[in-house]
Amino acid sequence: MATNASGGKVAIVTGGGTGIGKAAAMALLGDGWRVAVAGRRKEPLDAVIAEANAAGRALAVPTDVTDPASVEALFAATVKAWGRVDLLFNNAGMGLGATLLEDVSIEDWKRVVDTNLNGMFYGIQQAFRVMKAQSPKGGRIINNGSISAHAPRPNSIAYTATKHAVTGLTKTASLDGRKYDIAVGQIDIGNAMTELAARMAKGVPQANGEIAIEPLMDANIVGQSVLYMANLPLEANVLFHTVMSTKMPFVGRG
Repeated sequence: MATNASGGKVAIVTGGGTGIGKAAAMALLGDGWRVAVAGRRKEPLDAVIAEANAAGRALAVPTDVTDPASVEALFAATVKAWGRVDLLFNNAGMGLGATLLEDVSIEDWKRVVDTNLNGMFYGIQQAFRVMKAQSPKGGRIINNGSISAHAPRPNSIAYTATKHAVTGLTKTASLDGRKYDIAVGQIDIGNAMTELAARMAKGVPQANGEIAIEPLMDANIVGQSVLYMANLPLEANVLFHTVMSTKMPFVGRG
C-alpha cells in the first residue's frame, strides 16, 4: 500500500523491466512516486506498470543506455510528462558468462563497458543537466554497483572492471554534485534472486576452484533498500549501501 512518503516525486529507473530494476520501480510506485520505467524492450516495461496498477503515475520509455541520444530522450520524455526528475536509479547493466580472461572477445569487452560504464555515465550526465536547472534544484542518483565492485568472481574481468569503475563514477559525481544539491550514492547487491543470479542456486565457481551453491535473497528486499535511499532528504546521503544474502561468500571470499 502506498504511503506517499515521496510526495509524488519523479524517478527514472533504467533496466526497469526485470530483476532489480523492476523491484525498485515497484517499490517506488508503491510509495507514491511517479516513475519513468526505462529498458530496451517496451513489453516488460508495460507489464511492470500494469502489475503496479500505476496508470497515470508511470511511463514506459524504451531506452538503449549505450546510446547517448536515447538516454537524453529518456530524460526529455520524463521532464515533458512531469516537469522534473528527483531520482535516477542508474541500474541497467549486463555481464558475460564465466569466461577465461584470455578468451574474452574484444566485441564482448566493449559491449560490457558500453553498457555498464558508458551507459551509467550518460545517465549521470543527463541527470546533472536536468537536476541543476530545475526548480527547486537538485535530486538524487543511485548507481547500481555490485559486490563485484569490491571483490571479483573468477573469470569475470569485464563485469568486475566496469563495476569497480562505477565506484569511481559514484565518488566523483557525489563530489561534483554538491554545488547543485545532487546527492549521489551506490547500492552494492549480492545474490538477489533475478534471472542474472539464478545460476547461483545451481552452483558457481569459487576462488579455490570448487563449485558451490550460494544462498539468494528476494529481489524485493533490494527494492526496499532503493526506496530507503530515495526517500532521504537531500541533506543526507548514503554513499555506499551493501545489501546481500546473509550467508553468501563475500566476507571471507577467496
